[in-house]
Amino acid sequence: MRHLPPLPAIRVLEAAARHENFTLAAAELGMTQAAVSYQIRLLEERLGLALFVRARQRVSLSDAGRRVAPLVTGALDQLSNAFEAVTGEDEGVLTISTAQTFATNWLAGRLGAFQVERPELAVRLQTTSEMVDFARDDVDVGIRMGNGPWPPLRAHFLFRLHGTPVCSPDYRNRHTIREPADLLRVPRLNPEDIWWRLWFDAEKLAAPDASPRAIRLDSQVAEGNAALSGHGVAMLTPLFWKAELAAGRLVQLFPRVTAEPRAIWLVYPEHKRGRAKIKAFRDWLARAVAEERGFAPPEAFIPPSEA
Repeated sequence: MRHLPPLPAIRVLEAAARHENFTLAAAELGMTQAAVSYQIRLLEERLGLALFVRARQRVSLSDAGRRVAPLVTGALDQLSNAFEAVTGEDEGVLTISTAQTFATNWLAGRLGAFQVERPELAVRLQTTSEMVDFARDDVDVGIRMGNGPWPPLRAHFLFRLHGTPVCSPDYRNRHTIREPADLLRVPRLNPEDIWWRLWFDAEKLAAPDASPRAIRLDSQVAEGNAALSGHGVAMLTPLFWKAELAAGRLVQLFPRVTAEPRAIWLVYPEHKRGRAKIKAFRDWLARAVAEERGFAPPEAFIPPSEA
């Protein structure tokens, strides 16, 4: 017969030891910070050992805690793997949730390469502007835009959002756009977008107030298509429009590309970090993004916290 502490207390210990923070452990487990502290105290009393050192409203692992924490994590990972082994159908499907522009103009065309590497996986790509709820939705990973990170989710930085003025060749020629100041007199798509202000600031130009008659669109896909049709100048991410730029259907008007604080991140629940399909996709995605470094300004690949 095994003489184990209560499993809920073991689960709390693993999360608290990994974060060395009772508040973050509570958020991950859906508990209060007081409940986490109570479970740890019960466990310490049962063992007769201090697992954490408490000082100045902070906690850190004691020597005993450092010895036991990796063993507990390994044991829980083994338990997780044991149960996942009986859910082969789920392990054979990777469900990705992301926004339309990233899905349509970047990810979808590359997923074939991922499946060549992992032919045993079926991939489902869901496009939505809503943030995924991993506790409710049948989704493995999300690719989202924001400032990040978002504890208790595991978040991996991909690249910062960046943009530059783009239009069709005919539109450029019709409006005689030769220098940045020319953009002050021509229709711009989504003129109140922060990217326009950042770009004009970098060019030391004062952006005019947006016209109430300006065209406003709810995604970069829609903006790009409007630019392709000659309806204005769009502020687009060149990485998402490489084919159109290479074919000359769109033209980048000026060399300057500005990066903003928000970025694109791969996110998934902390407890899924060891799943083989998620690790495979994370590693493949990191390599695919690394290949783009020559097509965007260097600052686009600097995490917001380091910029």
